[in-house]
Amino acid sequence: MSVLKTDICVIGGGSGGLSVAAGAVQMGARVILVEGHKMGGDCLNYGCVPSKALLAQAKAAKARGGAEPQDFRNAMAHVTATIAAIEPHDSIDRFTGLGVQVVQGYARFTAPHSIEVDGTTIHARRFVIATGSRPLVPPIPGLDNVPFMTNETLFTQQDCPGHLLIIGAGPIGLEMAQAHRRLGARVTVIEGAKALGREDPDASALVIAQLRREGIEIIEDAQVEQVSGRAGAIEVQVKGGTIFAGTHLLVAVGRRPNLDRLNLDSAGIDHDRNGIKVGADLRTTNRRAYAIGDVAGQGQFTHLAGYHAGLVIRSALFSLPVKARQDHIPRVTYTDPELAQIGLTEAQARQKYGGQLSVQRIGYEQLDRAQADGRTDGFIKLMVARGRPVGVTLAGAQAGELIAPFALAMANNLKLGAIAGTVLPYPTLAEISKRAAGAYFSPKLFDNPTVKRVVRMVQRWLP
Repeated sequence: MSVLKTDICVIGGGSGGLSVAAGAVQMGARVILVEGHKMGGDCLNYGCVPSKALLAQAKAAKARGGAEPQDFRNAMAHVTATIAAIEPHDSIDRFTGLGVQVVQGYARFTAPHSIEVDGTTIHARRFVIATGSRPLVPPIPGLDNVPFMTNETLFTQQDCPGHLLIIGAGPIGLEMAQAHRRLGARVTVIEGAKALGREDPDASALVIAQLRREGIEIIEDAQVEQVSGRAGAIEVQVKGGTIFAGTHLLVAVGRRPNLDRLNLDSAGIDHDRNGIKVGADLRTTNRRAYAIGDVAGQGQFTHLAGYHAGLVIRSALFSLPVKARQDHIPRVTYTDPELAQIGLTEAQARQKYGGQLSVQRIGYEQLDRAQADGRTDGFIKLMVARGRPVGVTLAGAQAGELIAPFALAMANNLKLGAIAGTVLPYPTLAEISKRAAGAYFSPKLFDNPTVKRVVRMVQRWLP
């Protein structure tokens, strides 16, 4: 058995782990990176990258007037090519070139300060656990006996499903519903509660209405009781006895953290089904170990993992105090129209701030660019308390891009005046942020008796 020693051992080669490894080694730390499967993790291989590549091809098919027989295979070829184009950036060769020692295999803690990987023991001053998450497969009766897909197997298809059944109407379920519908499949989505139930109801309603207009059947408040059938002939029975029949099944009901192989108890690291327990500084109950990204149980976003990585580098390399925040982390559902959210929804903000809250809503129809593009279906909802944005909901074309100014403002605790005073190019959809900020200030200027008196005095006495 070989023994390795290092300053930082990163467990997991997904987006968060790679960011820590690259940053730490380039700042002079000795770094070992342990990865048991594919470099790049879920985001590159099964998540963000392939799903957005497929959505792009589906959007192009819709723009051409509808799917052609070869479109699905071409779309999957584009998915494969996109992953291949990004892979070198996340590859073992690149990280070895940076000076990281990459060890392939699954890590298992043997003590608070050491892990074992296929016969190799690694001692480290600090560990960073970045093992991510995997699809949650619920204990639905009959599911074990029926062929089904998750996001980890979805992108290996070569033929378009005749009728795709999707269990789960969260972001993954609805994104893939729209992509497959636009590429020629019939699609039925079955949700036990409300579709996009985490989101602002006005925004989710706008998205769901568009998906239904495109022919996607979305069934809400339908608890799945049983699955049966075989390849090409699958049935999903919901509470009440209704049966939905299709040719393929996608399960998209959430994710679970990858903890099983780690033997965390041997390292004194507390955890539960939601992930590893961490403090605001992302340290676990073992002071030598941090947890970041999906496995830390604070959210399942690539950009959140990247944010965590930056904090850990500051703490582990420079012993600087850090504190992870949640209030400035945006999220986006990449349907068409998109749905973006940062901070509090309107309901959450009203509960927290009560009468101190101001809510501004601006529709896309007020934007000249949206009128020119023929994309007027959408809105921004801006929640303001004490002169600062505390939440923003955006639903409409390019919502994921348009949320950026508010991400900047909320990350840096800027007042809304910073956005109101920004000069933006005309005509652009980006003007919606300034329109919303202006709507907040307008009553303070135009409906203010004091302002009117001052203006009259100035006009009367100044030459």
